[in-house]
Amino acid sequence: MRRSAVFVVLALAAPPARGPEPGPALAVRAPGGWETWWRADEAPARWAAPLPAVAERVRWRRAAPGLEWGEFSLAGAGEASRLRVIVARLEPRALEFRLIKPADAQGLAGRWDIGEAPAGALLAVNAGQFLDEPWGWLVQDGVERQPPGRGLLAPAIVLDTGGVVRLVPPDSLDAARPAARHAFQSYPTLLQGDGEIPRALREPGSGVNLGHRDARLALGELRDGRILVAMTRFEGLGGVLANLPFGLTTPEMAAVMGALGARRAVLLDGGISSQLLIREGGHTRRWPGWRRVALGLVVFPRAP
Repeated sequence: MRRSAVFVVLALAAPPARGPEPGPALAVRAPGGWETWWRADEAPARWAAPLPAVAERVRWRRAAPGLEWGEFSLAGAGEASRLRVIVARLEPRALEFRLIKPADAQGLAGRWDIGEAPAGALLAVNAGQFLDEPWGWLVQDGVERQPPGRGLLAPAIVLDTGGVVRLVPPDSLDAARPAARHAFQSYPTLLQGDGEIPRALREPGSGVNLGHRDARLALGELRDGRILVAMTRFEGLGGVLANLPFGLTTPEMAAVMGALGARRAVLLDGGISSQLLIREGGHTRRWPGWRRVALGLVVFPRAP
């Protein structure tokens, strides 16, 4: 992704965080100051449970029945010197998940943003990955619009006819097709099995760029069945340029999802595409992106 010289200068001018020591590490802001909790050279191969040093830093707020949201601050190397992480926890039994395609009948690509979320939506976020159109498997209202794409790190988020929302591994997509009411695919897997970091995120040369930094957006499945959404925002210069595409590497975002308690997780389209809306009572909170996207995942209260 190209970045202008102005963006680079602004990033370098941001005040340095007084947290992690130089190098690939992450620190979280705690009551006593910055605490380093992850290092690339000591990164675990599996996250078996939430990491209290991170999970307990989230200031959770109840937005609606079945929906909580919160945020916390991270500091890392380079472009990740100051970041805010916005997180949401969703209880599928209390909520209804839908994939929204753009109103433009000419096609799906690049037509939607969170400003088009219906008035009754509690949460809206961009879904999946896209180039000129959504990539991979796409099911809307029980109609399969595109067949599954194939890739070892390309799972799907499936909303089945029983109201269950789950992250389905790439080798199980065909079995999930008959019961899918809504489904979309994304890439790459951050956590698989029960909190395992894929080998491609631990070993260079496996097809994933492990050093690239960007604004990140991820969706995960917690061990109790709830869904976790996490998005990073740049906080340099006091947060006035929060939607600059600066942030974490893919392995670092995997660590964030594991530390928050996800057992499975996948990246969604980040960078200038990442955007999130949460409605809390009569107040709408928006974290907009810079471009319109191909699909939106929108969450409503479940009808009695």
